[in-house]
Amino acid sequence: MLTKFLELFHPLPGNHYLHVTKEQNDISDALAKLLVSVEGKLSIALLSEEDLKNAKPFRALPRDNDIVVFQDIFSQHKNQSTILKIAYRTLANSAEIVILEKKSILDIEALKNTLEEHEFRTPNHLDILDGYDIVVAKKMHMWGAGL
Repeated sequence: MLTKFLELFHPLPGNHYLHVTKEQNDISDALAKLLVSVEGKLSIALLSEEDLKNAKPFRALPRDNDIVVFQDIFSQHKNQSTILKIAYRTLANSAEIVILEKKSILDIEALKNTLEEHEFRTPNHLDILDGYDIVVAKKMHMWGAGL
């Protein structure tokens, strides 16, 4: 089931990924297993329903992650701009953001525009995981905020 989804990721030795979600799940486990094979690290930031309602952000060190994966939290978070800014800061240059939400929850075109406004480039919608819409975008070196 996750095979096509995991093909999005090409971890290099020592890569760090951050999974921002409500609970550890099969995607967390699959990403952790993928990173173990290259001596990488998966961090998980768990946000509760209360965190989402109160716009509580997650914590992450600057330029500490090669990919940030938001799963089932983006559309519910009351301050999407803040979490995108944190994601941008924690990503290394040329790193990616992946947003997964259950089918038909996201306004895909609006999300693509929001990602562009927050300096994420080449946003793409993918339909490769049953029950989910996936949008992937890239933080490009020397573009936008330049971090």
